[in-house]
Amino acid sequence: MPTEHSIPEDKPRRTLIIVVAVIAAVLIGGFFYLLLRKTIAPTPAPTLEGAIRAGSPEFDPYIKRIAVDDPEADEAKRALGDIVMTLHTTVRNFTGRTINGLEVHAAVVDHQNRIVKDRTLVVIPGRRAELEPNKTMYVAINVEGMTDNDDRANIKMEVTGFRFR
Repeated sequence: MPTEHSIPEDKPRRTLIIVVAVIAAVLIGGFFYLLLRKTIAPTPAPTLEGAIRAGSPEFDPYIKRIAVDDPEADEAKRALGDIVMTLHTTVRNFTGRTINGLEVHAAVVDHQNRIVKDRTLVVIPGRRAELEPNKTMYVAINVEGMTDNDDRANIKMEVTGFRFR
């Protein structure tokens, strides 16, 4: 007789366990979905406040005196399957003034000179000191999210904004 009673009691308990497991799986799946959505969402490009930019009367005379060496790139494939390129160059300050804010734009372009991926980075202020007159600064920017199928023909780096002390 004990075997007859144990079978009907196991059936409701088994159903309860399955229902709780399904609810837990849905909650955990929803949690990870929300986490991934927040990390994949694009963030706006940083901008340097109070910077001198193209179109400003001061931009043209000074941008000619901020030299940017030809950029070079290193490429690496990540475990996620995408490709990260690190674009790096040296920026030289021949303006005669100390630069305390510098914004640099890096881009990977295809054979038609269209942007495949790009990124803008505020180099100063940040972890870097000011760029004094007649000094140089190494700048490296990671551009990520490219695939093997992307046409990566060339790279470009340019100063898009600067600010003086």
